[in-house]
Amino acid sequence: MGRKKARDNAFKCVYQLEFLGQAEIENILNSCYEENNNSDEEKEYIQGVLKGVSDNLDKIDSIILSNLKNWSISRIAKIDLSILRLAIYEIKYMDEIPPKVSINEAVELAKTYGNNDSKAFINGVLAKVL
Repeated sequence: MGRKKARDNAFKCVYQLEFLGQAEIENILNSCYEENNNSDEEKEYIQGVLKGVSDNLDKIDSIILSNLKNWSISRIAKIDLSILRLAIYEIKYMDEIPPKVSINEAVELAKTYGNNDSKAFINGVLAKVL
């Protein structure tokens, strides 16, 4: 499957976290693994991202807010917010992934799952984060 597909799965898990909450992390992961038949390496990445985003949610959201003017977290589309959280986690906590790769992959996720404005919004916020 590879990192690109694992990142796609991780994004979906981060998105589910928004609705199901931190208490459901194990259920989110188990459901993801069942649906996608992930390799051990992919599972490690997905679990690391989901738990990392969950554990650092306040810090990540603070980074998002500090790079926006007159916005609140509740005003950001849930899909865009999940993409931003994933990308910022990779940029700030996963040194083995070059920031440009995280940004590029976030924009690709926005093209696939977001609305017409998502890719520009995601790219703009992440460019400011860097």
